[in-house]
Amino acid sequence: MGYQFSFRYFSHKFTNPIITNYGVWEIRESIIIRLIDENNNITWGEISPISWFGSETIEQALDFCYQLPQIITKEIIFTISDKLPACQFAFESSTHLGSYDFQLLGTNLTYSALLSAGKLALNQWHDLWEKGYKTFKWKIAVDDINQELEIFDLLISSLPTSAKLRLDANGGLTYQQAELWLKKCDKLLPKIEFIEQPLQKDKFTEMQELSNSYSTPIALDESIANFQQLEFCFHQGWGGIFVIKSAIIGSPFRLKEFCKKHQIDIVFSSVFETEIGRKAALKLAAELSTNNRAVGFGINHFFEQQEANWLESLWKTF
Repeated sequence: MGYQFSFRYFSHKFTNPIITNYGVWEIRESIIIRLIDENNNITWGEISPISWFGSETIEQALDFCYQLPQIITKEIIFTISDKLPACQFAFESSTHLGSYDFQLLGTNLTYSALLSAGKLALNQWHDLWEKGYKTFKWKIAVDDINQELEIFDLLISSLPTSAKLRLDANGGLTYQQAELWLKKCDKLLPKIEFIEQPLQKDKFTEMQELSNSYSTPIALDESIANFQQLEFCFHQGWGGIFVIKSAIIGSPFRLKEFCKKHQIDIVFSSVFETEIGRKAALKLAAELSTNNRAVGFGINHFFEQQEANWLESLWKTF
């Protein structure tokens, strides 16, 4: 079976920049792909790389799309290089999603809302709580640790008793700083759900030591940015949480096979994709999520306007 293939570059600006240990992220760049099969059925996919996280760059993804023929086959799709994990995800998922609409899947998934870094979180969580979010994620390792610990004390004391908080360091802590956070969090369990990627991804052994030494769970994120890294960390004996960013991990079919074979503790997380990529990611999350953990897709408040408005103008260009 062959597909007529076309694509468009797409970008949108965040309401508030995403500030992490990597720096300031202001604009999300993506590539929307369209496939039309022999029966004129149209399906959509989204390539949303995060190069500093471990995927290809947007330029590499564009180069790949430009060199493809106008008619592509499943053989082409399923032989996309592992060096292009965001492309793998977009093309493979687009062959099975069916016609796209703007309604997300009706599942029983719960969502974790991302809070802005620093003091902004103190004034942000309440509105999100009112919208139904009960789990929050807050970026750390962005400012001076003493300042962040002070804000953390204010944040944790203001959150409702039933709320859960995740801390995400994006690999920005030293071993000693991670211990400081873990000691503090151990006193606040179960309100603290986990600390995400406290150390850089090349510090796997040290993160295993921390995981064994403290009660607060540790989640790997950057360490398992793509499927090969996920397999490696699993076979190295990681027994903690795996945060999976579907849109950049690579082949959704290999991921599905792996997760069904190995019962790992998974949290599916967004890469600030549009609803096209989100639909594909949530389809996987609904099928593969474990331990009733909230998925990290509570990010709509970081977008300037409704995605339907952004995408509506894009459709007209195809």
